[in-house]
Amino acid sequence: MIKVERFVCNMIRENTYVLSDESNECVIIDCGAYYAEEQRAITEYISRERLQPMHLIATHGHIDHNFGNKLIADNYQLQVEVHHSDEQLMQHLDEQAISIAGVTLDFKEPPVGKYLTGSDEIQFGSHKLELIETPGHTKGSVCFYCKSENLLFTGDTLFQGSVGRTDMPGGSMFMLIQSLRTLSQMPDETVVLPGHGERSTIGDELKQNPYFDR
Repeated sequence: MIKVERFVCNMIRENTYVLSDESNECVIIDCGAYYAEEQRAITEYISRERLQPMHLIATHGHIDHNFGNKLIADNYQLQVEVHHSDEQLMQHLDEQAISIAGVTLDFKEPPVGKYLTGSDEIQFGSHKLELIETPGHTKGSVCFYCKSENLLFTGDTLFQGSVGRTDMPGGSMFMLIQSLRTLSQMPDETVVLPGHGERSTIGDELKQNPYFDR
C-alpha cells in the first residue's frame, strides 16, 4: 500500500508529495520546497521514515513545482524527470522565479535528469506510476496515475473545483479541456491529488467542476 505525505511549499502554496510503500523506496513529486523550514521538513521526514528516494518527478515545468530540485539533487543525487515538451520552461526557471514568484534565485538549478514521454512509467518498490499526457496548463503538463491504488497526481491540470490557468506561455484552454475529457474517463472513485489545494475524486469533480461541462 502506498503512503502519501503532502508538504505545502513556497509562497504559492504548492503541494509536494512523497510516495512510499513497504519497500521504503519513495518517489518525490513536484518538489517546490523554497523556504528552509520546508526543505528541512521534507528531508527530516525521509530520514525519519528511513526512505530511499528513487525518483524526483515533476508534473510540469513551472518554478513553483521545481524550487526544491537542488535540495533533492544535493541530498539524494536525483535529478528531476519532466515531460520533454516543457524543456523550454525548464531552461528558464530562474526567469520564472522572478516573473511568477517575485524572487531571485541565489543558486543554479540542477540540470534535468530525464525528459519523459507518454510511454514512460515510474517504478518504485512494488508500485508504478503511469504517465498521462495532459497538455493545457503547459505544453508538457502530465498527470501521474497509480492504477493499483487509484491515485491520480494532477499537478496544475485539475484542482478541486477548478483548473490551472492557461494564460501563460505554452498554455491552451482548448488543450486543457481535451485533457479533462481524458481524465473524465477514469473511475469515479479515483483520488485526485492536485498541485495546489485539497484532494478530491474524479466523481466529485464531474459533479461540481464547471470546466468538465465545456
